[in-house]
Amino acid sequence: MKIHEYQAKEIFASYGIPTPKEKLATTPDEIKTHAKEIGLPVVVKAQVHVGGRGKAGGIKLATDESELEKATQILGMRIKGIEVKKVLVAEAISIKGESYLGFIVDRSSQKIVAMASSEGGVEIEEVARRNPKAIQKLYIDPLLGIQPYQMRTLATFLYGDKGLIKSAIKITQALYQIMVEKDCSLIEINPLVRTEDGRLIALDAKINFDDNGLYRHPEIESLRDLEAEDRNEIDAREYGLSYVRLDGKIGCVVNGAGLAMATMDLVKHFGEEPANFLDIGGSSSPEKVKNALSILLRDENVKVILFNIFGGITRCDDVAQGILQARDELKIAHPIVVRLTGTNEAQARELLKESGLLFATGMEEAARLAIEKLRGV
Repeated sequence: MKIHEYQAKEIFASYGIPTPKEKLATTPDEIKTHAKEIGLPVVVKAQVHVGGRGKAGGIKLATDESELEKATQILGMRIKGIEVKKVLVAEAISIKGESYLGFIVDRSSQKIVAMASSEGGVEIEEVARRNPKAIQKLYIDPLLGIQPYQMRTLATFLYGDKGLIKSAIKITQALYQIMVEKDCSLIEINPLVRTEDGRLIALDAKINFDDNGLYRHPEIESLRDLEAEDRNEIDAREYGLSYVRLDGKIGCVVNGAGLAMATMDLVKHFGEEPANFLDIGGSSSPEKVKNALSILLRDENVKVILFNIFGGITRCDDVAQGILQARDELKIAHPIVVRLTGTNEAQARELLKESGLLFATGMEEAARLAIEKLRGV
């Protein structure tokens, strides 16, 4: 789960991390009122769950009334398809230097990783690609937690001044505390700015939370902005599905996250792109399959549908019934490639034998068939 910058900064402030003076606005009049209270110059920042706000014109510096008027136009603009309904009006900080500081869960090592870089204000992925030596990474023992020497290592990597090192250690400790106490999957300050008068301030803030830990944090769950999330992903959660929209043309319906990833990898391996991650596993019912297809078909890029089911808890005959019901009720005209194996496989094939669907006996064959249909072979 993602939250907005202004919400992340409120959490930062509650843990003692310095942030700029700023206020949330939802109307042009509020922007002007807040700017007057804070005092020009101010920075007006779109609050949306996507990156690239600055490049899209969603962040503007206003040094006078005319620039402030132009900044009000951020409200209502669309950034990567998302309408801006909220902006943050913040004091303009005199910046002497920018750094990056953050924590992320590393699944391969099963540890939290602390990262610091002297190249702040730039996406950390870009820094890693262009200049990996500019990043300091430290792996934190999950039983011991972050150690004082690790915080000093990060702070001295970023700064040479003793006062800045001391401030950076405090901020690092607070970030780690939030990361653990709030079940975060990612937390970062980018940039962490050094001001002309020697202070460190979190100029931007990003926090993502582990959905599986939200039951412990109703106060975090209440921060969810449904209007800023993909409607299909919201509906998928309500239906007990896992859905993420991608950029390809082959819609994948699979049971189990591992099988879903493997299916998408095969589609890419054979030269095409998957249109989605869609996991219907965990239970078995035709209704679930029908709901999954109703979400998948909202994506106009989908041209072919690929089912890859390894039946265990998810029964193949239930999937087959769901496909037939959905095809009739949703008037599906897309080619459908089906690979069904496992629980009640024979019954499923019997149900679908007159359906005209394309059957495959293995994953590779299913992926190839889907791509052939897409390319009109």
